[in-house]
Amino acid sequence: MQKDQLFTRRRVLLAGAAAAGSAGTAGIILADSGEGTVKAAAPAPAPGPQARQALKPSAFRLQPLTGYGPPRTKPRKLKVRKEPLMQISDSRRQMMLTFDDGPNPDYTPHILDTLAKYRVRAMFFTCGECVVDNKELLARMADEGHVVGNHTWTHPLLTTLDRGEIRSEMERTSDVIEDAYGERPQWFRAPYGAWNKAAFQLGAKMGMEPMAWTVDTTDWETPGTGTIIDRVESGAAPGVVVLSHDAGGDRSQTVRAIKEWLPYLLDSGYRLTVPRRRT
Repeated sequence: MQKDQLFTRRRVLLAGAAAAGSAGTAGIILADSGEGTVKAAAPAPAPGPQARQALKPSAFRLQPLTGYGPPRTKPRKLKVRKEPLMQISDSRRQMMLTFDDGPNPDYTPHILDTLAKYRVRAMFFTCGECVVDNKELLARMADEGHVVGNHTWTHPLLTTLDRGEIRSEMERTSDVIEDAYGERPQWFRAPYGAWNKAAFQLGAKMGMEPMAWTVDTTDWETPGTGTIIDRVESGAAPGVVVLSHDAGGDRSQTVRAIKEWLPYLLDSGYRLTVPRRRT
């Protein structure tokens, strides 16, 4: 794919993939079709047996809308947080799906296919070294309204790096994401969930909010498709942010599992949302 063609595709960003500024209220983002408060809180408790019973099939599916606009050239400086955001508003049964470590040509397209089938958007925290050879996958994420975040260049343990090394990992990744996706990322996730003061400070300076998760599928352990499905379904609750992976190893179990747990969540009445872009 020629670079100009890639640039044209990534301009087709969906309006629902855009986040709201914090205008005086820290931790507030606008989710699709409504506001969602991101909280730095302990993981939400798993619902009881009755809560896990599937409800009537939900008619709600995210409807993509297209929009055009120039890429951001100067990031907004944000408040420096002391801990990452871990969940969204627990109102209206909203949840958020996130995928780390990609993109990977063997697994990411299948996950995108499943998300497209159910008209669901998600967040992808990508590694710069993976983006370089798979820019067309980020262009597709832009076309389909997914939000792309920064997961560093080489997925290092940030707590072992000095400030300059952390800055390089983050800046290089934001640069390549902007080139492939069409705008710089506004969200950052530390590899292994290992945050430190420098990461929070640098992320804020680069206009990125730190996001963690509340439910870990532990698919990185390849525990079996059934186990991954059970962890998502048993952990489902309003406000939950689900962590999965689309790279970093054999993710075939993840690809199979999402085909089962995604329709379950939707039929149980959950709204799967993404943050909107800050303007």
